Amino acid sequence: MKQTLKRIIRNVKSINGNSLAEFATTTALMATLAATAAPKLSEMSEGTKAEKSMNEIDKILTQARNHYQTTANLEGRGRFPGQEKYNVRVGGYTGATAHDDLINDITGLITEFDAQDLNKWCSVFGISNAAAPRPENCKVVNDGLATGTIYNGQTEDGHDEWLELFAGNTLKSKYQDGHFAYAVIPGKLTGSASEPPVLYVIDVENASNFNNVLEP
Repeated sequence: MKQTLKRIIRNVKSINGNSLAEFATTTALMATLAATAAPKLSEMSEGTKAEKSMNEIDKILTQARNHYQTTANLEGRGRFPGQEKYNVRVGGYTGATAHDDLINDITGLITEFDAQDLNKWCSVFGISNAAAPRPENCKVVNDGLATGTIYNGQTEDGHDEWLELFAGNTLKSKYQDGHFAYAVIPGKLTGSASEPPVLYVIDVENASNFNNVLEP
């Protein structure tokens, strides 16, 4: 009986494999690696969304450039979607300081999708577009100073023009609180002194980081 017990103990000791201590160490290392990798994976996801947002803004500018060139050929002066003519503004930036005010808002004031200054911006594809509705509490409006506002004798329907340019397809921000908006500083004067309109496009998730401009 004593010999049998010794033989069993000897056989158990000879079995190859990981001890409980080794298993615990491995588990701890895996947990540490997972905890370390999680923030990196999150950063990669955020970085991907940021890149996608800028790519979508570039697509919007590309279509705006095509629209500007087409209207220049057909109408004699190029304009952007939402403009009745090249010298009509889109959005709430007015007066001699309009351009500087817009730049200041982009670089400093507009850092949240619900910032009050966003009511000076118009939705690219419409605030009630089912494919990319305006986020709740977002201040972006449809064309004009506010929804339904009539200026220059008519209600502008720029978001309809944008949709036509994209064959009815809507570009949606990858951010939960994202939404594409635009504003146009009107052109002015004529001849050699003329200045073209300037288009700005933002993602309201963070306009300070996600924006681009088109000046023909």
